[in-house]
Amino acid sequence: MSLSFDPDSLSLPAGHFIGGRFVAAGGEIPMQRPSDAKTYADCPIADADRVDQAVQTAKSALKSSNWGGIRPRERLTVLNRWADLIEQEAETLARLEAVSSTRPVGQLVAGDIAVSAEQIRFFGEFADKEGGDLVPTDDGNLGMIMTEPYGVVGAITPWNFPINMAAWKLGPALAAGNAVVLKPSEMTPFSTLYLAELAVRAGIPAGLVNIVLGDGLTTGTALTGHPDIAKISFTGSTRAGAAIMENIARTGIKPMTLELGGKSPQVVFADADIEKAAAAITASITANAGQACVAGSRLIVERRAAAPLAEAISQRMKTVIPGPTWDAASQYSPIISDRQRQRIDTIVKAALAAGAECLTGGFAMDGPGYFYAPTLLSGIDQASPAVIEEIFGPVLTLQTFEDEEEALTLADHPSYGLAAGLFTSDLSRAIRFTRRLQAGTIWVNRYGRSRDHILPTGGYKQSGIGKDLGREAFHSNRKSKSVLIGL
Repeated sequence: MSLSFDPDSLSLPAGHFIGGRFVAAGGEIPMQRPSDAKTYADCPIADADRVDQAVQTAKSALKSSNWGGIRPRERLTVLNRWADLIEQEAETLARLEAVSSTRPVGQLVAGDIAVSAEQIRFFGEFADKEGGDLVPTDDGNLGMIMTEPYGVVGAITPWNFPINMAAWKLGPALAAGNAVVLKPSEMTPFSTLYLAELAVRAGIPAGLVNIVLGDGLTTGTALTGHPDIAKISFTGSTRAGAAIMENIARTGIKPMTLELGGKSPQVVFADADIEKAAAAITASITANAGQACVAGSRLIVERRAAAPLAEAISQRMKTVIPGPTWDAASQYSPIISDRQRQRIDTIVKAALAAGAECLTGGFAMDGPGYFYAPTLLSGIDQASPAVIEEIFGPVLTLQTFEDEEEALTLADHPSYGLAAGLFTSDLSRAIRFTRRLQAGTIWVNRYGRSRDHILPTGGYKQSGIGKDLGREAFHSNRKSKSVLIGL
């Protein structure tokens, strides 16, 4: 059976998902498909009362199920069943995600959805393997560090990788013994709703996974400021992350994990494999049309290698073929909205007006959807908005350097430090340079995450607080207490 489908014939989940069932709600936010600009559904907005209903449901389910107190291996067993169901229902999940998002359906089954199932199994394995510690004290005392779940965790996920980001939040929180109230993006909620339905079918007690739909201003504010939400996990823009921090500070202190924006450099030395570097760099900025927080959007190349590398990247960029996300053959994504596409184009045009040279791209592509051509800009100033701002589109800037110090100066961003790439055949340089790069994740002679879920992700500077993935994500969903017993 082909994954291709008619978007108008797809049956979509309706309403919020609270207490193991869908709760009907009137649509308030018109939703447009990025692939053809058609308005096709309306997303409801959960107000403070609806958010409170979800939180109280989660609290009640946590108590009645004793989810945080059962044998940890039992949590693992249920989470594995959930992962199995995700794989079995991959085609349905793929269509639900593709219809509203920028993710081509052909990339979802073996990519995002398979990875999400893997990550849930990965986090489940921590349930009975990570706990407290006995610590050294004098002979007259026994010292322990005990850990326990927070309770109800609030999570907010972005529109660019909906199901994958939901797995990042739900997997470690549930494995650690918590309940979750999650708000997906109002642009892409459908695969997350079905993911929650599968959780109940797998045997996760109803009410432990609740999905509230809505915008950031109303629903997000109510969720992050709710007094019974014990911890917040958010992935999104730095501006939104700052607003969440402000709201939490205003309504009550609680821990938070924030994975925020990035403007990641890719530094290429002349001794690198230029063809390999070109392939990795092109993929990093054209995948999902550059709509990823870790997109390698700043190319910084040793001057004597700049011309051949730029040519190799330009040729690869010209080969992309846009297509609707519901066509299994499509490989190049649309931009999420017309507003975002216009913002991309405005930044590109401003750079050109300031003297930059466009080596390829630089225009909105023809067709009914919101597609933008992969773009390579050279001759660009370090202070240009195209270099400073997170464009969140398929725009790569090119700058050159003469030595390592200049490369480091260009690579360092005043605000962001999420990820970075480095291409060189010199091992000593790779280690030396990696130590000095200011980024939470650094890829050497490659660019992009692998399926090694043990590697945490998170940023320096304004790119975030805390880590997703890795054992750090599990531990961030449990709180600790110190115990000292006099013997």
